[in-house]
Amino acid sequence: MGKSIKLLRIYTDEAAYMGDRNVYEYIASLAREKQLAGVTVLEALIGFGHSPRLHRGHVLESRRAIVIEIVDEEAKLRDFVAALDDVPDVGLMTLEKVEILGGKAEQAIPKTDE
Repeated sequence: MGKSIKLLRIYTDEAAYMGDRNVYEYIASLAREKQLAGVTVLEALIGFGHSPRLHRGHVLESRRAIVIEIVDEEAKLRDFVAALDDVPDVGLMTLEKVEILGGKAEQAIPKTDE
């Protein structure tokens, strides 16, 4: 049986900070440091969640919703989530199965037999 490849999604907003760095920059750097297979940070035009606040970009304000996507083995992603306990303003985190179909990154992650 192959390894269980998953997609971790982490929701936050661009106004969230960890010290002097944006939370999304901190998480992306930490993912690279921990040698996870890949990370992409996406900026949403508009979004809302548990909070009644509507996250969107304005001319004078940057509060857009941010989605961080990380792909790797399930065990590595679960360990990574545990390392985020001290990071403020991290919202919902989800984990879902991913099927690798091809591309250059295909060599970085072993295919799963599931």
